[in-house]
Amino acid sequence: MKISIITATYNSGATLRDTLESILSQSYRDFEVLIIDGGSTDCTKEIVDEYIPKFNGRLLWHTGKDRGLYDAMNKGIARATGDVVGILNSDDFYAAPDVLHAIAGGIDGVDAVYGDLDFVDSNDVGKVVRQWRGSQHTQGAFLKGWHPAHPTFYARRKCYERLGGFDISFDVSADFELMLRFLEANHMSSRYVPHTFVKMRMGGESTGSIGKIIQGNKNVLRAFRKNGFEVPRFYLVRRLAPKAINLIKNKLHI
Repeated sequence: MKISIITATYNSGATLRDTLESILSQSYRDFEVLIIDGGSTDCTKEIVDEYIPKFNGRLLWHTGKDRGLYDAMNKGIARATGDVVGILNSDDFYAAPDVLHAIAGGIDGVDAVYGDLDFVDSNDVGKVVRQWRGSQHTQGAFLKGWHPAHPTFYARRKCYERLGGFDISFDVSADFELMLRFLEANHMSSRYVPHTFVKMRMGGESTGSIGKIIQGNKNVLRAFRKNGFEVPRFYLVRRLAPKAINLIKNKLHI
């Protein structure tokens, strides 16, 4: 089973090596990496050129202007040849060498698989700021504030072909809309694997500012309406409260 890993980059030279090294460390070897670059002006291209030989033909690089992060991801999906497709952002990295093994085993018999996520300090990746621990999807769970951690979400390529990619009109939270569309609106089968897949640096597209968080939650409400769901009362409280509690626990080392 071939896994396509899509990494969107734009001036990612400071973190890209960590991302690529975490892929090279994987014990599961049937994968391809598609780096979709938005026209970086830093050392990103030099880093990619350095790593291409290390991947023995399994690392492909495409550069050119895009319409944002989700457009870049869509370009990667369109070029993917694997049975399974996932996203590894250029400032994220796999948590352990057995992650792709867990993904390949977990997706057997279902359409999608997802796991756990650690948010880490951008200046000290050994310091966990917050943990995202998932659970098995049940129908209606999105309406109660639940959803998978998108950096851990891997789906069969045929699902993207049937249901489409990211809706780029969502400048933030297009990942939420896609998972809502896949799992809740179209009843895709899935499996939760209780294993930390990814370590994610704080300060990314959806966690970088209060403004992004507010815009993201507005888009979440729009995603429900787009997919024909009535937004439940107190939905945002249900969605944000567990994250706030988890963040406080980690800060207090409870």
